[in-house]
Amino acid sequence: MARLLSLNVGLPQDVSWHGRTVHTGIFKQPADGPLMVRRLNVDGDGQGDLGGHGGENRAVLVYQRESYEHWQAELGRTFEYGQFGENFTVEGLADTEVHVGDRFRIGAAEFEVTQPRVTCYRVGMRLDEPRMPSLMVAHGRPGFYLRVLTEGEVRAGDEIVRTRVGRHRMSVAAIDALLYLPDRDPEQLRKAVDIPALSPGWQGSFRDLLTPPQPETAAWEGFRPLRVEAITRESASIRSFLLGGDGPRAEPGQYLTVRTPVGVRSYSISAGSYRISVKRDGVVSTWLHEHVEVGDTLDVAAPRGEFVLHPGDEPVVLLSAGVGVTPVLAMLHALKGMGREVWWVHTTRSADHAFADEVRGLAPTHSRIHFSDRGRLTAEALKGLPANASAYLCGPDAFMDDMRTALAGLGLDPARIHSELFGARTAINPGVTGAAAVPPHQPSPRGTGPQITFARSGLTAAWRGDASILDLAEACDIPTRWSCRTGVCHTCVTPVLSGAVRTEPDPLEPPAPGSALICCAQPETDLVLDL
Repeated sequence: MARLLSLNVGLPQDVSWHGRTVHTGIFKQPADGPLMVRRLNVDGDGQGDLGGHGGENRAVLVYQRESYEHWQAELGRTFEYGQFGENFTVEGLADTEVHVGDRFRIGAAEFEVTQPRVTCYRVGMRLDEPRMPSLMVAHGRPGFYLRVLTEGEVRAGDEIVRTRVGRHRMSVAAIDALLYLPDRDPEQLRKAVDIPALSPGWQGSFRDLLTPPQPETAAWEGFRPLRVEAITRESASIRSFLLGGDGPRAEPGQYLTVRTPVGVRSYSISAGSYRISVKRDGVVSTWLHEHVEVGDTLDVAAPRGEFVLHPGDEPVVLLSAGVGVTPVLAMLHALKGMGREVWWVHTTRSADHAFADEVRGLAPTHSRIHFSDRGRLTAEALKGLPANASAYLCGPDAFMDDMRTALAGLGLDPARIHSELFGARTAINPGVTGAAAVPPHQPSPRGTGPQITFARSGLTAAWRGDASILDLAEACDIPTRWSCRTGVCHTCVTPVLSGAVRTEPDPLEPPAPGSALICCAQPETDLVLDL
């Protein structure tokens, strides 16, 4: 007989972790019952990061006494109930025996199983065992979330009665493995998508796995010399460099990474294969403006990037700010003669309008085009855009946030709003709060190992023997993206433009060729990363 052993609750708190402040609800303590279980949580409980925990589909977290015993034997230490962050510590209900969609009655409340636990870094932080996210998946013991169907009181000692079995009888452990482990069975993926109780986020992930995008493959490895065929002064601060080469045509919206004696930077292709347009605003761009002449060669990595023009016949909206004009200009060239309705709104703070003549030359080939400079764009300026359009945005962070909100407010499908950010990508560091924005810099102390170049951030730092490339990037205040930090979630996957890495520990599923999971990767050679 399954039964509830312990009720565990705790409100979110700020804790110090690796020099950061993390806002988290992972710290739970056994509580005297009975307690009322409500739609979003148990009385006295709260979740710190609602992006990954909490909400109707993740109201109550369950972990098993049998899994506690497993980890005590595996790790040689003892634990107290609640230490895995669960609300309900139960006897029985093994992850291999409970199905997503199962319903249970506990006390006066009724619940439905919605998904396995997402094993982020915070469980490792709580247990002082960084490997825990990976171990919990590898050992098939993630625990699971419940949706509250009927609110009511529960107390330790309550019997747990299964009242319904989930569709397809797919266990929590099987669903977890299907997302995080390799060699997936497509038939199992189709079954998972067909489970109504499965939370929308997991359903979306499985749909993506059923129709995965084609992996981005580089046209050539590393860097190769390309001849500068022409240089054009587009404005007082922007010059275009037309590069020759026999590589395949780049997709409109992609970028090239250029290696120079003073550093490495990435620049969007503004037309054809391969013209880059460079604004003079840094060390590398200044070197290009002052030292490169027609006939010179530049070391260039193959075209990359997922911000590309998608096929279709719906209207296209292009929104750009400043030098963000370059990738959408390449899209405008590609749209020439297609007969699609095109709207382009561009804003710049300066008086020099780079590419204005080029755009005017393209305008007659389109069914409709609007090229304007309105200063700071507002939702009011975008009224009249077709609601069935696909939109492509490029510019500063704040600009794209504003435009994304404005377009969604005008009725555009958020899934059809695509964006590209110049420079470093926006960080994803779940739960970390109060981190001040600091420009990338050399770490302290500096290293003496292989040179690691963070191309998007414009910084090269020597390897210091850190646990991972992610640790070095953080020491340099490079914006990073991660969640598990143990090679499970693939949030930190990063293209490797040149060089080789090794991994320790090995991830549960290797990344695609030409990329690395920087949370568990170390350099074998000098590296250039698209980070």
